[in-house]
Amino acid sequence: MSTNIMIVDDEKDIADLVQIYLENDGFNVFKFYNGKDALECAMHKKLDLAILDVMLPDIDGFSLCKQIRKDYFFPIIMLTAKIEDTDKITGLTLGADDYICKPFNPLELAARVKTQLRRYTRYNKAQNESEHSTSPAAPIEHNIRGLNISKSSHRVFLNNKEISLTPLEFDILWYLCEHKGNVVSSEELFEAVWKEKYMDSNNTVMTHIARLREKMNEPARKPKYVKTVWGVGYTIEN
Repeated sequence: MSTNIMIVDDEKDIADLVQIYLENDGFNVFKFYNGKDALECAMHKKLDLAILDVMLPDIDGFSLCKQIRKDYFFPIIMLTAKIEDTDKITGLTLGADDYICKPFNPLELAARVKTQLRRYTRYNKAQNESEHSTSPAAPIEHNIRGLNISKSSHRVFLNNKEISLTPLEFDILWYLCEHKGNVVSSEELFEAVWKEKYMDSNNTVMTHIARLREKMNEPARKPKYVKTVWGVGYTIEN
């Protein structure tokens, strides 16, 4: 079965170049120069990944990402000409899985696409195995001071109000709940969730923790649940 990737960028030269590289890797590409047509595609085609430019002529990439995330969980990579951390965090907060700044090397983008697809495939496989598993050994739910997370239904409630999380956000929160009372380092968390080797100066975990806290309405300085132990890592207390 072919892998469907959507590219949305109003700079036609960039969109065409990315299309060439991805098609050379065997991917099926849907290419659009505006957000309206892209959203229509997302609603009617089975997509495995989307690459969204932030600056579009009709709706911005952040709004497009937010719309897609209402119904779909496939990976989203944001393309942005801006390098400010606030722009990166905005995209991740709205549900993007990765970002890459222009100008970029098409080979790097292709590599990131493959990385996101591997994670997405592993996630879906794990979900299917969990749904069909009859083993009672591992806990499938945690309830910590009003925070309820269920692995079987893949739903999270905070004080009886459901929180919509991406697969990565869910896995981060689940791992911390599994190790509640212990401090989990950024390295351990990254390698457990992303299944890749952690590299120094990697701020991916920090950015996703910030997004998770925002969705939980957690104040960054005094969070109730996901707490930072400076110089060590993150913890959820019992």
